[in-house]
Amino acid sequence: MKKFTVLLLILSFFSLYGEKHSIEGYWKTIDDNTNKPRSIVHLYVKKGELRGKIVKIFLREDEDENPLCDKCPGDLKDKPAMGMEIFNGMKQSKNEWSGGTVLDPDSGKTYRCRARLSEDGKRLDVRGFVGISLLGRTQTWIRVSSPKG
Repeated sequence: MKKFTVLLLILSFFSLYGEKHSIEGYWKTIDDNTNKPRSIVHLYVKKGELRGKIVKIFLREDEDENPLCDKCPGDLKDKPAMGMEIFNGMKQSKNEWSGGTVLDPDSGKTYRCRARLSEDGKRLDVRGFVGISLLGRTQTWIRVSSPKG
């Protein structure tokens, strides 16, 4: 019985550690120009791919209550930014997710992307780029506990 209890404690520890350091969850994005919160993105894994959709938007003063992606191409043109899937096709390789894309609804541009979780699991460095990773920029997203931010 003691061995079972010890094993259960060890498994519980690793389970909690894994959840704390999962990329899945809610992430606050920061606007590059204003340095203020811009949105909350829910990241989740579906069929082995990292996906993410906007679940909250922090509206700017002059922004419509339900902003549309008026600069987005194709089927996404003039669709609501709220609920829009902006992360697609990223796969995990060690401690990094890459190989997919991220959409910037403000500009309507899609970038190749990679994401790396901090050791403490509280920050996510998201790098969007064109061509090679050197031709891009990195945003640091902050983990939040709920979609309310």
